[in-house]
Amino acid sequence: MYTNFKSPHARSPVTVPHLHELKAKGEKIVALTAYDASFAAQCDESGVDVVLVGDSLGMVVQGRASTLPVTLDEIVYHTSAVARGLAASLLVADLPFMTYRDADTALRSATRLLAEAGAAMVKVEGAGYVLDVIRAFDQHDIPVCAHLGLTPQSVHKFGGYRVQGKSKSAAERLLADAHAVQDAGADLVVLECLPAALAARITEELRIPTIGIGAGVDCDGQVLVLYDMLGITHGRRPRFSKDFLSGNDSVAAAIKAYAQAVRAGEFPSDAHAF
Repeated sequence: MYTNFKSPHARSPVTVPHLHELKAKGEKIVALTAYDASFAAQCDESGVDVVLVGDSLGMVVQGRASTLPVTLDEIVYHTSAVARGLAASLLVADLPFMTYRDADTALRSATRLLAEAGAAMVKVEGAGYVLDVIRAFDQHDIPVCAHLGLTPQSVHKFGGYRVQGKSKSAAERLLADAHAVQDAGADLVVLECLPAALAARITEELRIPTIGIGAGVDCDGQVLVLYDMLGITHGRRPRFSKDFLSGNDSVAAAIKAYAQAVRAGEFPSDAHAF
């Protein structure tokens, strides 16, 4: 039996300029991960602004210990599936470990995600050499989301999944990196596991929207791993997550509750911040 995931009553498509308008108006951006068409359609129909095909799929879908083994082919596959479930949400896809090690490699990888899989934006982690990659994307009109703070592809360098930017010098470095990715051409920046005060300062200083995950309520938007938000992740869930399925009777109701809490500034609370 054929299933049409596209809603005939879809919202107007979310665009990069629209996300910038939301920041300018002080309206929160709602983001979630998804890895298949069915969950993507639930996110889309529940009013999620941004759907991210994260390399987090390595952990929550494949059961791996980190995101590092995820391949570009796997992200292309999952992004293609998610794209079939979306009518309005902006689709962002992670570039996996070492698929953007230089500008030429990054452009080839991004071409697959946009042209083959249907993504509208790619996401890369870090600053440093990644600034050249962001500049190359900007020069080729490829929308890009930066990712600073706890960058999971650097887990071995960090010695684990740890809050970043706690010391004065580390905070100053992250603030400088945030300005650097913006100046290089990033359209969004994810801030993961930062002290809330630091994330608030970065958000205030940048022109581009910030999307927080474990970075306090003052970011321009929030993102969670969908499985964490539904309380179905195996094992211990991150402190910054919340089970929105608890007390709701469906996946759709949980996603709508999450979206409402983000837009109202009720999530994350102090209990979910550092």
